Amino acid sequence: MAAYTYPLLSVFWTLLWFFCFVLFIWLFVVVVIDVFRSHDMGGWGKAGWLIFLIVLPLIGILVYLIARGGSMQERRVAEMRQQERELRSYVQDVAQSSSADELAKLADLRARGVLTEEEFQAQKAKILA
Repeated sequence: MAAYTYPLLSVFWTLLWFFCFVLFIWLFVVVVIDVFRSHDMGGWGKAGWLIFLIVLPLIGILVYLIARGGSMQERRVAEMRQQERELRSYVQDVAQSSSADELAKLADLRARGVLTEEEFQAQKAKILA
């Protein structure tokens, strides 16, 4: 029987440190992405924040979240609203087809022989009703 040399508490601490490391990497990436997506900051400001984040990453992330965390969230909400407007606009454009478009499609199907004259007339009556 082999004896275990890695106690349970050490496993816990290892997992905790691993979780903290993953959290740190995730925060670093989110902050760097926000720095480059920010339109209210010039090129030198972005470069300064990036250098600060690279030289002192933990302090840089904390200072960035304190100094610009609110505007970071506002930019994200504005971006999500813009995406929702674009999606709604796209869905409405795709979903709304005029009766003339429908009739043109039916006429094309009839011309290719997919629909008979009776089927065409029935579908035409549905569209025009």
